[in-house]
Amino acid sequence: MFDAQTKTEALLEVNNIEVIYNHVILTLKGVSLRVPKGAITALLGGNGAGKSTTLKSISGLLASERGEITKGSILYRGKNMAGADPADLVRQGVIQVMEGRHCFEHLTVEENLLTGAYTRREGRADVQADLEMVYEYFPRLKERRRSQSGYTSGGEQQMTAIGRALMSRPETILLDEPSMGLAPQLVEQIFTIVSRLNAEQGVTFLLAEQNTNVALRYAHTGYILENGRVVMEGNADALRENPDVKEFYLGMSDKGRRSYRDVRSYRRRKRWLA
Repeated sequence: MFDAQTKTEALLEVNNIEVIYNHVILTLKGVSLRVPKGAITALLGGNGAGKSTTLKSISGLLASERGEITKGSILYRGKNMAGADPADLVRQGVIQVMEGRHCFEHLTVEENLLTGAYTRREGRADVQADLEMVYEYFPRLKERRRSQSGYTSGGEQQMTAIGRALMSRPETILLDEPSMGLAPQLVEQIFTIVSRLNAEQGVTFLLAEQNTNVALRYAHTGYILENGRVVMEGNADALRENPDVKEFYLGMSDKGRRSYRDVRSYRRRKRWLA
């Protein structure tokens, strides 16, 4: 189990990367982060901060959007993986769950889950055992396993996407905006399952999330991005109590709760812009 107080092996290290789209648009401006083995690490920030680009840089999906890493390195277990083929990364144990779920709508829930085992070479019994494991964590999917995914709810599609990733037997899951478009109760359910998978199966998570409040309650460590830069990092509990985080992301200040308009229009402290 991950202990936030103990120096833990860095499974994934992102070192000062810069990313450019279409040879022109500089999106990431020297992002560095460290994902400890067995931890849930939150990558936080508003829309357009660079969270999804960071995940795609790690998972090798930038090229499909005409993006490229022009500086820095990405190390997984000490090996530089910047620009690696996404399929090779899946075989090494790194898989991304994309923002917006991206289920195969014409396939059933169970068929979607089984596509996650495509790169595996074990026999049918091993795959079936993992399918039952997924159903144990997501009992709703077992009820809906013969339903066409395009006709399932947003929450069920998010569960399907995570379950499909689990079928590849990953060591690390890059989870992009798991709360997007979901009701608060479903968001809590998804994050509770993520926490269980981390604790019980030892899966390491790097999750990009705008819902700072929920993410920091379940994560061990966190990084906050602003305009393609890391502006704050640390233990999740410490970040949750940080006055800047409270004011800019949780809508709170020393004087109590403030309106969303007041918080977003308030000028950023000078040190955030350095």
